[in-house]
Amino acid sequence: MMVLPVSDEIRAMADRATAEIAPVFEEIDRVAQANAEKVLCAFREEKVSASCFAGTTGYGYDDLGRDTLGRVFARVFGAEAGIARIGLASGTHAITTALFAAVKPGDTLLCATGLPYDTLQGVIGINGKPAGSLAYYGIGYRQTDLLTDTKPDLDAIRVAAADPSVTAVEIQRSRGYADRGAVSVEDIGKICDVVHDVNPRAAVIVDNCYGEFTETAEPTEVGADLMAGSLIKNPGGGICPGGGYLVGRKDLVEAASYRMTAPGIGAEVGATYDTNRLMFQGFFLAPHVTAQALKTAVFTARMMDLLGFSSYPAWNAFRSDIVQTVDLNSPEMLTLFCRGIQAGAPVDSFVTPVAAPMPGYDSDVIMAAGAFIQGASIELSADGPMRPPYRAFLQGGLTFESARLGIMLAAELMNQHKKEMNRS
Repeated sequence: MMVLPVSDEIRAMADRATAEIAPVFEEIDRVAQANAEKVLCAFREEKVSASCFAGTTGYGYDDLGRDTLGRVFARVFGAEAGIARIGLASGTHAITTALFAAVKPGDTLLCATGLPYDTLQGVIGINGKPAGSLAYYGIGYRQTDLLTDTKPDLDAIRVAAADPSVTAVEIQRSRGYADRGAVSVEDIGKICDVVHDVNPRAAVIVDNCYGEFTETAEPTEVGADLMAGSLIKNPGGGICPGGGYLVGRKDLVEAASYRMTAPGIGAEVGATYDTNRLMFQGFFLAPHVTAQALKTAVFTARMMDLLGFSSYPAWNAFRSDIVQTVDLNSPEMLTLFCRGIQAGAPVDSFVTPVAAPMPGYDSDVIMAAGAFIQGASIELSADGPMRPPYRAFLQGGLTFESARLGIMLAAELMNQHKKEMNRS
C-alpha cells in the first residue's frame, strides 16, 4: 500500500482534529444540501439539455448553452438577469465590468468595506490614474472602513452614501489580504438597506469572490443590485476552465455587458467554443465542492491550533468565505507550510516553493499551488508575504480527503522543524 511520508504522531493529530470538528461539518453539509437543491431547481426550470453543451465559434450568435447558463445563474442567485462567460478573464475583469455599469464621469464610487482588493485598486485608480481606470474617466472615490469586529460601519455608510454624486457602492465580501473577516450576507443586506434608504439612485455592487455557496443566501437575495465573481473559484466547481459571472438587475447586467463587449452589442456575442458543458457541470458541482473547501479550512484551523499556531477564522467560527489564515510567526514556518501544501498537490507536487519579489508587494511572497486549472483558488493553494506575522492565506480543496492529506504533509514538516529547534 502506498502511503505519504506522514508520521503516526501527525496522523493521530489529524484523526483527533477530524473527530472534534464533526459538528461543524454537519452544518456545512446542511448548507451544501440547500444550495444543491437551488442549483438543481434552476437546471430543471431552465430545461438544461444536452443541446446546451454544444459550443459556438466566431461571433457566437444564438448560443443556446451560453444564454441558458446565464439564466441558470440568475435563478440560483435570485437575480433578474445573469451572464456567465468564458470571455471574462478573471474575477477582477467581471467586477470591473460591474463597476463601469453604474458610474459615469463626475460620479463617485463608495467602497463600504474598506480598501478594496489589490487588483481593484488599479481599476479604481486609487494610487494614480492609469489609462482606462475609473479615475482616468473622472470618477471619484470614497471609502468607509469596517468596524473593529468586521461589522460594517452603517452610520458612516449612511452619511457617505447620501452624497448625490455617489451612484455605486461597492462591497467586498471576502477579506482578500486585509486583516479582517468576511462580510456575512446578513450584514451585506444591512448595507443595502441603508444605501437604498438614503440614496435610491445608487447601485450596490458586490464582489462575491470566495463567498458563493458558503451560506444559503447570496447578496443579490438581500438587496444587492449587481454581483460579480470568478468561475475558477467557488461557482466553477473546480471544473470550469476559466471565466466570470455577473448577476443582478436587468438594466445593470445589460450595461455591464456593454463594457464586456461593446455598446449596442453586449451579451449577444461571445463564442463559447467547447466550454459550455464544463461550465454547466462545474456550476452543478459548486455547492459540494465549496463545502469541501470549507471543510478543508475548518480542518486546517484545528490542526494549526493543535500545533500551537493562531488561525482565523477559528475552527468553530461562522464563515462567509472559504479563506483561512494561519499566523506562522517565522519565515521558516511559513515556507514549510507552503512546501507541505505543494507536496500534497496532485499537480507539480515535486516543485519547491520559494519566496520571491512580486509586483505590488513590499516584501517577498511565497506561493503554493498545484492545480489542474491555473490560478484556480477553489483548488488547494496557499500563499503569504514574507513579513510578520508570516501569515499564510489558504483556500480551496476539491475534495476534503485529498486536501486533508496536504495539510497533514505541511503539519509534518512544521512538526519536524519544531523538534529540531528544540533539540538545538
